[in-house]
Amino acid sequence: MKLYTPSTIMEIQRKYNLRPSKSLGQNFLADQNIINGMIEKSEIKKTDLILEIGPGIGTLTEALCQSGGLVLAVEIDRKMIPILDETLKDYPNKVIIHNDILKTNIHHLIKDIRLPDGTLPTALKVVANLPYYITSPILMKILEDRIPATTLTMMMQKEVANRLTAKPGTKEYGAISLAVQYYSEASKIIHVPRDVFIPRPEVDSTVVLFKIRQDPPVTVKDEALMFALIKGGFGMRRKTLLNSLVGVADMTKDQVGLALRGAGIEEKRRGETLSLEEFAHLANKTLEVL
Repeated sequence: MKLYTPSTIMEIQRKYNLRPSKSLGQNFLADQNIINGMIEKSEIKKTDLILEIGPGIGTLTEALCQSGGLVLAVEIDRKMIPILDETLKDYPNKVIIHNDILKTNIHHLIKDIRLPDGTLPTALKVVANLPYYITSPILMKILEDRIPATTLTMMMQKEVANRLTAKPGTKEYGAISLAVQYYSEASKIIHVPRDVFIPRPEVDSTVVLFKIRQDPPVTVKDEALMFALIKGGFGMRRKTLLNSLVGVADMTKDQVGLALRGAGIEEKRRGETLSLEEFAHLANKTLEVL
C-alpha cells in the first residue's frame, strides 16, 4: 500500500471518520520524493533502529519500515493507534507506542532493544514530521537528554528551521541557534512546499538534518553557566552585553565588565553578535571573576 498518495490518505480519512487535529499539527505528507529524500539523507540502513515521532497515519513510517531494521513510532493521539495497526499490518519490524514524546523516557525506551533478527542495532536515528507548535521542546529534549542518536532528520516550519540554523548577526539568530550548534551540526536539506500535505497547512516546511556531535565544538568549564550567559545575552536584544548580563550568576555590572574585558569582548556588543566560541570563552572568564 502506498500510504503517501492523496487518494489513499483521503480513503483512510473516510474509513475512520478521521478529522486531523489542528491543535496537534496533524498534516499528512503526500509526496514520495520528499519521503525518499528524508530516508536517503539520513542514510537509513537495515541495521538501524529508527525512532519516529508523530507517525500520524503512517505515510513516512511505511517507508521507514521498508528501509530500517526496527521502527519505534511514538504517537500522542490515541485515535491514530488503530489506524497505524491497520495501515502498517504488513510490517513486523515496527512497534507503535501511544505516548507523549515529551513525557517519554527515551533512554529507557531504547534500552536493550534488538532488531527483529535478534541482533543489536548498529545506530539509532530519529525521524519526525514535527508538529509546528512543539518543535523546539522536542528537539531540545533529545539534544539535552543526550539521546545516543547519530542523526535527527526533522521536518518543521520553515521559519523555525531558519532560526535553528541561523548565523551570528542575523535576525533569526538566537539562544536556540547556539544550543543546536553546541550539540550538533545542523543543515537544511529539503524544502517542503505547503501543498504536499493533507490537509494543507498555512506555511511551508523545511527538513533539517542534525548530525549529533560526539564532543562539543568548544571547550567550556561550566556548561550551565555558558547557557545562562547565552540566555541572558538574548533576553533583551536591544541591550548591550554589559547591561543584559547583569544578574546572570548574580554578577554585578563591574563583574560583567571584568569578564567581558577578560574575554576580549567589547562591552557595547549585543548578544546576537557573539559566536558560540565567544560565549564559551566568556563563560570561562566569568568563572574567574565570580
